[in-house]
Amino acid sequence: MNAPAARPSASADPDLGPDPRRVAAVFAHESARFAQSRPETRAALDAGAQAWLSGVPMHWMRDWPMPFPLVIERAAAAVIRDVDGNEIDDFCLGDTGSMFGHSPPAVARAIRAQAGRGLTYMLPSRAALRAGALLDRQFGLFRWQAAATATDANRYAIKVARAVTGRNRILVFDGSYHGTVDDLMVTVEDGRTVARPGLIGVVHDPAAGAVAVGFNDLAAVEEALAAGDIAAVLTEPVMTNSCMVLPAPGFLEGIRDLTRRYGALLIIDETHTQSSGPGGYARMHGIEADMIVVGKCIAGGMPMAVWGLREDVAARFAAWDATRPAGHSGMGTTLSANPMQFACLVATLEEVATPAAYARMERGAARLERGLAAAIARHGLLWHVVRVGARVEFICAAGPLTTSADAAAAHRPDIERTVHLCLLNRGCLIAPFHNMMLVSPVTRRAQIDRLIAAFDETLAELTAPE
Repeated sequence: MNAPAARPSASADPDLGPDPRRVAAVFAHESARFAQSRPETRAALDAGAQAWLSGVPMHWMRDWPMPFPLVIERAAAAVIRDVDGNEIDDFCLGDTGSMFGHSPPAVARAIRAQAGRGLTYMLPSRAALRAGALLDRQFGLFRWQAAATATDANRYAIKVARAVTGRNRILVFDGSYHGTVDDLMVTVEDGRTVARPGLIGVVHDPAAGAVAVGFNDLAAVEEALAAGDIAAVLTEPVMTNSCMVLPAPGFLEGIRDLTRRYGALLIIDETHTQSSGPGGYARMHGIEADMIVVGKCIAGGMPMAVWGLREDVAARFAAWDATRPAGHSGMGTTLSANPMQFACLVATLEEVATPAAYARMERGAARLERGLAAAIARHGLLWHVVRVGARVEFICAAGPLTTSADAAAAHRPDIERTVHLCLLNRGCLIAPFHNMMLVSPVTRRAQIDRLIAAFDETLAELTAPE
């Protein structure tokens, strides 16, 4: 489940890795190669991008380390094809949104069937009522609600936590990300919780409602909880939105004990770590959450998230809600919990996200982990590989990483963007935000081996003498 044998701390030597001049030269060469192979993509962007802010329908589409975005014609299983006809093995899979593969057949059938019965009612369908039992079977016994995105689900969970505890602040870990929730956009600077730089249009200070501490630092967690104003600790069980950091032995259990001792709730965000296996990381490791959030691939690629409250927390919320004046709750959106979402959710839980599928993902990801680690060793780099189930990352620093500070220090943007572009030019797409790769149930062994070979070739290019 984790990295090779420990090496010196990732922050001990910031100059580990290929020569920067070589990295820059390789990036320039690969950029030209990318552009030359995609004339139709360039033409499509020139013809249609002007109407969009930043030239793309959503600004994250500009975050890929390539000269200009790909324009996709179709995707199926674990392959995407751009408008130039280039077929690419997809290990990004919509940044987890299509973790089980693009358009799983069961989900596609559910979409076709539901399309003839209506797209949205603002009332439950039979599939919606069946979904609750399936969610319980997969993730454990909770009282569930549906949302459009994991961002919304986290936002609503925070509201409930504040309501039932009567407290205002949420504890998160430095470097974490739980969607675009303004209240959580904080970081640690000189030992203080402050707003993250670069936020757009945020007029209040997020640090007024949140406190950030270092991941794997139980003493800091207890110090924050002891103040008595923390409504909940919101965490991924594995830190995945930076360079990936695994929880130290006893860390999650320690958080669980501390939240109970100090009267705070524990919210587990499994949006990424559902890659661990059926039920996500917390269930597989016996961590009992008070609330859980699951998004991205939960409905097989249809935009949807769910969030759940443990029975006693649901009862506390019901008692609080009974005293609330009628009116706007500040929660919910019109198109959330629509019947199309539930048709896809049921299909995913019944036929796609099965134990057998996870077993295939685990085997494939283990093969990828071994291959990447062997390539790193072969080229004499002090990098390492870390894996959580189907999720694999290479990290351009020694490891394992144990703290948030380690994760921040381990990023090597110039090297990472060059590796990403080299892999893409060799027919392999990985996630743009980190060095993340996912193995789906429909990812073939040949695809995994091609990615390993492309990675090996890329490292050879980066480490070649000038």
